[in-house]
Amino acid sequence: MTLHPEITLELAGPTQLEELLPLVAAYHAFEEVVTSAEQRRDSVRKLLHDRNPGAIWLVRKSDGVIGYIAVCYSYSIEFGGRDAFIDEFYIEAAERGKGIGSMVLAEVSAFLRERDIVALHLEVDGTNERAKSAYARAGFSSRDKYHVMSLVLVP
Repeated sequence: MTLHPEITLELAGPTQLEELLPLVAAYHAFEEVVTSAEQRRDSVRKLLHDRNPGAIWLVRKSDGVIGYIAVCYSYSIEFGGRDAFIDEFYIEAAERGKGIGSMVLAEVSAFLRERDIVALHLEVDGTNERAKSAYARAGFSSRDKYHVMSLVLVP
């Protein structure tokens, strides 16, 4: 999918694992997510091999990869159907603020809408005003009544 003359969005498959892993490591470092290289490799590999739980898209500029977005699927009674969660979204620092993220969100949202996904969710660092503003411009709204909580079931 061409987003702009220099920017494309590519649905990733197993052959893109090695290309994707440095970006995932950079995103985890940026967000201070603690994972091992082995855990990242296993998690990403599983999603690239089986698109039932979700998908990953690579964001390319000319011939280089500058980011990725990972979306995972679920179901919501409240929203009335299959929904999705942006698990990870990363654009390299030098490419931020150029509208690339907005183009990616619009294209991925259209892709999901065509597949009957009824809602798209994400979580964002509460102190990241730039990201919160960008997501608001893309149509996301805060659900202040709710607070995301997690229980890790597997060590």
